[in-house]
Amino acid sequence: MDIRSLSRAYTDETVRRLAAIMRDPGLEEPISTSVAAARVLLGYGWGAPAQPHTGEDGEGSIEITVRHIMEGKK
Repeated sequence: MDIRSLSRAYTDETVRRLAAIMRDPGLEEPISTSVAAARVLLGYGWGAPAQPHTGEDGEGSIEITVRHIMEGKK
């Protein structure tokens, strides 16, 4: 089995665990540890969500300005 298949096998358990954390913030273990592990498993199993590429304030396209400045020889 590959890492993706192994990680996907924990999807149901992971989602249930996240729901339990959401419902019971008084759990004994550090919540951040459980959430971090859940994110890793879901990421390995299903991939990271696509990240949009937008310009400033989430609007329009990205603009890139490349400047190459050379000092003159003396």
